[in-house]
Amino acid sequence: MRSERLDITHKDILYDRLRRITIPISEYSYSNLYLFRNTHEYEVIFDKEIFIRGRTYDKHRYIMPTQELSALDPDYIKAVLKEADFIFPVAEEWLSPFPGNAFDLTYRHDDTDYIYTIDKMSTYPGSKLHKKKNLLNQFLAAYKHQAKPLTKANMDDAFKVLDIWQKKTGLAKEQTDYRPCKEALSLYDELILCGGIYYVQDQPAGFIVGEELNEQVFALHFAKADTGFKGIYQYMYNNFANILPDKYKYLNFEQDLGKPALRLAKASYVPDIMLKKYRVSIKR
Repeated sequence: MRSERLDITHKDILYDRLRRITIPISEYSYSNLYLFRNTHEYEVIFDKEIFIRGRTYDKHRYIMPTQELSALDPDYIKAVLKEADFIFPVAEEWLSPFPGNAFDLTYRHDDTDYIYTIDKMSTYPGSKLHKKKNLLNQFLAAYKHQAKPLTKANMDDAFKVLDIWQKKTGLAKEQTDYRPCKEALSLYDELILCGGIYYVQDQPAGFIVGEELNEQVFALHFAKADTGFKGIYQYMYNNFANILPDKYKYLNFEQDLGKPALRLAKASYVPDIMLKKYRVSIKR
């Protein structure tokens, strides 16, 4: 078994492997792994199969498969588990080879992905999203606004927005995802990312960066905006949902990391799916 710290050279090995995983868990994306490689201390493990070894936000070592877990021999998985505390993230659909009498199967709300239908985010229907629609309408009425694809031509404007956003958090850069987001903008084409940038009163005011997880699900890795413009996030999410190709049915807003403000914000859009990510360990 050989290990290497994950870096940009592993893109050729991992990108297509992870794309073949159809479960829309946000971690199964090369760009996501690369951008948070330092946060999670990611390593690429070369054995009979290829795995990722990382560390969770709550400081546990885990092994992550790079193909559908159900395709692997359970006895081989037991051997691999000696290199970590558990296998993660495991989709519910992959749990059948792991009987409860031999394995512990757990999940944490902090890790769960929030997934919304495109129809919901593009219309904000019903009473539960009435406040979102009101904020959107107030924004549209109050400000001159423009949406553009995010490209190299306007990338400097995205960097300006990121710096405004970081300053308004009042936190140190180490306490936010500023650096992974900045790297995503810097390596936008190389990491095969896609997004939009938003202008308000002729000033750069927000952007979204993400990528396709599968044929129906698009993941939003980063959404940053100048909150001095009331309703800008509601506008960005709504606009982005409306301009995505028709093949996409869902937006994955990823996990809340156990942060109360982030959990409240994501829950307020009333997710259609809470995608659990299981931890599978050998029962001791």
